[in-house]
Amino acid sequence: MAQFDNKVAIVTGAGGGIGQAYAEALAGQGAAVVIADINEEAAEKVAGKIGADGGKALAVRVDVSDPASAASMAERAVAEYDGVDFLINNAAIFGGMKLDQLLTVDWDYYKKFMSVNLDGALVCTRAVYKSMQSRGGGAIINQSSTAAWMYANFYGLAKAGVNSLTQQLSRELGWMNIRVNAIAPGPIDTEANRSVVPESMQGELVKTIPLSRMGTTDDLLGMCLFLLSEEARWITGQVFNVDGGQIIRS
Repeated sequence: MAQFDNKVAIVTGAGGGIGQAYAEALAGQGAAVVIADINEEAAEKVAGKIGADGGKALAVRVDVSDPASAASMAERAVAEYDGVDFLINNAAIFGGMKLDQLLTVDWDYYKKFMSVNLDGALVCTRAVYKSMQSRGGGAIINQSSTAAWMYANFYGLAKAGVNSLTQQLSRELGWMNIRVNAIAPGPIDTEANRSVVPESMQGELVKTIPLSRMGTTDDLLGMCLFLLSEEARWITGQVFNVDGGQIIRS
């Protein structure tokens, strides 16, 4: 048996990039995976690929900033697979994001950005935790970033908020046997990252990483699978850097 046979996972922002890698890894370990993305066509493509590889996947359109949309996502998962065991809050506005300062960013854009990149993790958690509780518990991973510990304008602010949200939710959900942790990737070589960090800057960025390379989506999978597994059954409220040594935290 694969380690996640009979488990059901929702991965938001799974229509590409890191979210797709998480979803495919979970399916490869036997989980039924809900591919949740605002881009329904991209979600369908990933779900189809998983199905063609022998896995179980359902594509669902979701706007993580909208409680009604998140509730519908959870209802689809329960209707199709009888419940939810795992949630990965990966959805974010990142690829093509505006680059601006906190003092000057358009206020409506800022509010929309934070509603997805910070509030979305809470919205989706609220949508699924009762199903997790009814199944005896579960595990949640929030996607943070090393940007939480450096200047990165509203993106860094949102990720610092994700770290705090992870800690707060771990206290509220722990008695339900629901664990909440976060993964903070360093620079990952994805299409979205390349749209934000120009190629001319990537060389300088790599110089700040002790392991001297950009990360890949595969570099994140071990931590993801570990945190959802029984091996991590006594770990909650923690933020784990997977960053090639970019950030030192004491």
